[in-house]
Amino acid sequence: MDTLLTQFAAPPANRCQIAETPSPRALMPPRPKASAAVLALLRVALRRDGDLLSLLPANAYRMEVGPLGYSRRQILIVNRPDQVRRVLSDPEGIFPKSDLMVDALAPLIGDSIFVSSGDTWRRQRRMIDPAFTMMRVNRAFPAMEEGAQACEDMLDRHASEQTALSLDLAMSHLTADIICRTVFSTGLETQAAHDVFDAFTIFEHSVAQVEIRRLIMDPAWTKVPQSESVLVACNTIRRHLGDLLDTHLGPNGERFDDIATAVVAARDDFTQTAFTREELIDQLGVLFLAGHETSASALTWAFYLMAMQPALIARARAEIHALAGSSQPITFEMTKQLPTIRNVFRETLRLYPPITFLPRVATEATMIGERKVRRGALVMVAPWVLHRHSRYWHNPHHFDPDRFLPEREAELTPGAYIPFGLGPRVCAGAAFAQAEAVLLIARLFRRFDFQIIRPQAVRPAARLTTRPAQQIMVRVSRVAP
Repeated sequence: MDTLLTQFAAPPANRCQIAETPSPRALMPPRPKASAAVLALLRVALRRDGDLLSLLPANAYRMEVGPLGYSRRQILIVNRPDQVRRVLSDPEGIFPKSDLMVDALAPLIGDSIFVSSGDTWRRQRRMIDPAFTMMRVNRAFPAMEEGAQACEDMLDRHASEQTALSLDLAMSHLTADIICRTVFSTGLETQAAHDVFDAFTIFEHSVAQVEIRRLIMDPAWTKVPQSESVLVACNTIRRHLGDLLDTHLGPNGERFDDIATAVVAARDDFTQTAFTREELIDQLGVLFLAGHETSASALTWAFYLMAMQPALIARARAEIHALAGSSQPITFEMTKQLPTIRNVFRETLRLYPPITFLPRVATEATMIGERKVRRGALVMVAPWVLHRHSRYWHNPHHFDPDRFLPEREAELTPGAYIPFGLGPRVCAGAAFAQAEAVLLIARLFRRFDFQIIRPQAVRPAARLTTRPAQQIMVRVSRVAP
């Protein structure tokens, strides 16, 4: 995965703030208005939607390491690439996942690999690593193709009936279908799978609504209560994941060859013990959450950005037709030969990274660069900010997929692009996500045009992932042969 994260890195260079004039046709996609810290706080408090993107002050996009607003608890944002790597790699073992994230996700995924730390995390990672081989792209690609076909059939119906649909929900359903096929060898046609999808939608919309008063006033490690709707959604998800898991337990499990089977078979190297049933639900919940929610976020923004650029769509279609014509299958090998779509996805991950913030908590006093860090401080590595930092990017808020062309790689700053994280916790599904995105964008844009109904109303918000504040409604039409 490290090669995936560093393939765009240029040799070290002395970076400075760049103020190039963008092309007059360059797209400036929506983002929250950045203002002074006090004004940003007032705006978020009045809106009362808990959106942390709107809380980011203007100087967050310029500083290397510094305070993020005003609060009882020290909150620091880290933008300097070497310090970002130190925090996320955490060689000293003093920057575990933040208590805010752990508390928010615990009702759904317990003390699983996504939020655990120390020896617990290392044990879980050793046990789950073999299951990650099931996410190798060539193995998972048929599930992606099946999901793409089901989505094409759905879009065909909307095109025939000329009905509008939610882009957000369509992408969530599509990626949930694919990850369900990959993890459990079943699509979303079962009622249990549908119930899990609906509950995940409720969870995503509710759990990440940070109460600003608590963020500012409460000390470190203060428990944050979850709403009843979140707890009900978590119970629904866990119950149905348990039902899907049970089909893989006992003699019946021998007929499957998927991720769930591999996690069930996992054993601790030292004790030879397996995961308990509750631990299995924890770990499979992580795979389902990470495998569908982050991809759905990225694809929603990729389809929106593509739909706003007709010339870019024409360019991408020309590449698709040169490889696979208007109807031939798009193979796994072909996904590596579609540079326009691959770079659209890379640029989408830069502007709208699915994981907006990677919060850590300092378990002891330390220094980050020249900045003193108190015990209990919330240390924020924010891909959203790092990917738009004025020191590291030309025209940082403009949508420019060509910035990832080989001839422009000297413009890229090593360590300033981290859509899949860094260090030992780097996303194990990065290659899966990239192949899935290229295949889906290529197949769906080859056959359909997407018209954004109210593009002026689109606004990003930081929920569980980087999502539109309101659903993006679209109409689809078939592309003429």
